[in-house]
Amino acid sequence: MIKEKQIIEVQKSWGEGLIKIGSLKDNPNECKNYTNKFIDELYAFNSGEVLFKPTKCKIEQFRKTKPKALSYFISGKNRACKEDKGFALKPWANVRFENAGLILEKSRALCMGNYFFTDIKGNEVKAEFTFGYKLIGEKLKIDLHHSSFPYTNHNNS
Repeated sequence: MIKEKQIIEVQKSWGEGLIKIGSLKDNPNECKNYTNKFIDELYAFNSGEVLFKPTKCKIEQFRKTKPKALSYFISGKNRACKEDKGFALKPWANVRFENAGLILEKSRALCMGNYFFTDIKGNEVKAEFTFGYKLIGEKLKIDLHHSSFPYTNHNNS
């Protein structure tokens, strides 16, 4: 049975990894190598399908391949999706998760809530997430990543 503690550990690793990616933005090769390892370590692209819907995508909303996930995180001249600006390159100073609920099973888990990204100037951005986790061997990997901004009523009605 997957434990809440395991989910929190993956979330912590994800947040720390995102911050590390941004810290490497001035060294493109090291940044790309680290981001590839980050994706391999935390996502299940090497063992099956991953449903990845990042926050800031309008044209290619759904990223079902590792190159498209990499493109979202670090962009670059050879990016897989032209709209990408490199979300992880902000850089971020802190990432914090607030879990609203968990569904824990033997080899699968779902978690949803809010996560907060603080930039180096102290500005915080809130997004909503749903992550699915799959136990692969002894390792918990993300195979569902859905992120969006909270609802805003643009019509004022």
